[in-house]
Amino acid sequence: MSNNPDEIRSNIEETRRELGTNVDALADKVSPSKIAERQADKVKGAFRSAREHVMGSASDARDSASSTVSDTADKAQSAVKGNPLAVGLIAVGIGWLAASLIPASDAEKKLASQVKDAAQPLMDDLASTAKGVASDLKQPAQDAFDAVKSTATDAVDTVKAEASDAADGVREQAQSSKDAVQQQSSSTD
Repeated sequence: MSNNPDEIRSNIEETRRELGTNVDALADKVSPSKIAERQADKVKGAFRSAREHVMGSASDARDSASSTVSDTADKAQSAVKGNPLAVGLIAVGIGWLAASLIPASDAEKKLASQVKDAAQPLMDDLASTAKGVASDLKQPAQDAFDAVKSTATDAVDTVKAEASDAADGVREQAQSSKDAVQQQSSSTD
């Protein structure tokens, strides 16, 4: 460690900047909203991947829709030879495509409404569970933030104490040097 006050101040400022950056990064990492956002992104990515795996990308669907029925049948036959799962997925895709082209009937609209009504309790339960998870994560995240804050405060206090000790040492050295110079000048007089 240097006895130069400017270097000590520079070291203290650098340590403060690093601590501030670390505290900000940790607070961002343990923030319940950031945790929930990362989990939501993971779930969205999983659904997107599964959807693309099952149905193909949007451009694949556009290309398939524009091709002729016989061309689709030929491709499907060669692609699924010996693979019943692929046949089932293609059949579902063709059914989905056909259903999207035909307008929904009143019976289908009524059934969709009933399914929506039946699914509402599940959605409410899911929302309740998500809120519960968020509230369960809130306290551990706050505890972690408090621990980081305490550690950072302790580190700042330690840096301040060390800086003060170093400054006192520099002052003492300067005073000793001054006294030595005065003694030399008085002994030469």
